[in-house]
Amino acid sequence: MQLRNIKVTHDDAQWEVEIKAEIPAEALAHYRTEALKEIQKTAKLDGFRPGKAPEAEILRVHGESAILREAVQHAVEHELPELLAAEKVLIIESPRVTTDTPVSGKSLVFTARAALAPSVELPDYKKIAKKHTEIKEEVVVSDEEHTQALTHLQRERHRIDKIEAGVEAQKAAEESRAAEAKDLPELDDAFVQSLGYESAEKFAEVLRTNIKTEKEMQAAEKRRALILDELVKDSTIKYPAALREYELDDMEARLKDDLSRIGQNLEGYLTQAKKTREEVRAGWRDAADKRAKVRLVLAEIARKEAIEPDEKDLEHQLEHARKTYPQADPIALRAHIAHAMRNDATLKFLENL
Repeated sequence: MQLRNIKVTHDDAQWEVEIKAEIPAEALAHYRTEALKEIQKTAKLDGFRPGKAPEAEILRVHGESAILREAVQHAVEHELPELLAAEKVLIIESPRVTTDTPVSGKSLVFTARAALAPSVELPDYKKIAKKHTEIKEEVVVSDEEHTQALTHLQRERHRIDKIEAGVEAQKAAEESRAAEAKDLPELDDAFVQSLGYESAEKFAEVLRTNIKTEKEMQAAEKRRALILDELVKDSTIKYPAALREYELDDMEARLKDDLSRIGQNLEGYLTQAKKTREEVRAGWRDAADKRAKVRLVLAEIARKEAIEPDEKDLEHQLEHARKTYPQADPIALRAHIAHAMRNDATLKFLENL
């Protein structure tokens, strides 16, 4: 490594590293020679075969400043990786490099800035997960919940009957909500058979089972959320702003997708909400921060526990996704599905400790 006057600064707020260093004049001269040779290899000048033009002709056509700029690029590309390795600095993007104007025979100072690789220090994640999974709450369906679900179905049938009788949809909905129980359709065998069930008694049993299944799923989601909240709270997580921007971009893309399904677009949504795109994204920042931290925590647990999605399951999911999204980039699609499956496998690992 030929650099000198090296200064490495960590920006903890942005989780980036900034490096300032000087390329000595003699080192720059060495890289100038390399740059000149590279230009000579590809130069196509009148009167000379490719790669055979003399140095004087290359200088006349390209100019000393262009060769020096190429020399600086060679120097940074060769010296910076070695410096990062020596300083044990891990970055996740190509450095953004600025330099002084190169002058022949003089040293040159450059500045490189790049996002650092995220840093995650986990708590005792097994202990945290067990604390929540060991709390066993029996899921039961009360008679009141069962009755409410049945009444909801009766009101839905009442609304549909009204519409079929020629009542305007909004008015039919209002009348169904206001109707007394005695005026609602009876849940008899004929009614439930129209829904595909053999009897009212059988339908009532299935409905109770479905309500219980839904409540169990809600309890599982709540348990997962509690585990993740505590893991994030007790972890020490540092990550670059670029990762939060990625989450914000993903949230914006999902909003656009949701809007397109109902025939709307982002511009119309912003007009209706009386907000700018920047204001909407600013309101998402806390959620994006949480998403980024959850992503990093799960990734670190998966790394420590060597958790990977089952290859056959991954291929099956991928095959289905290709049919649904034929225009999607295959590499990005595979990475997205593998990430989701790895996260799910990691959560199941925590739940089954």
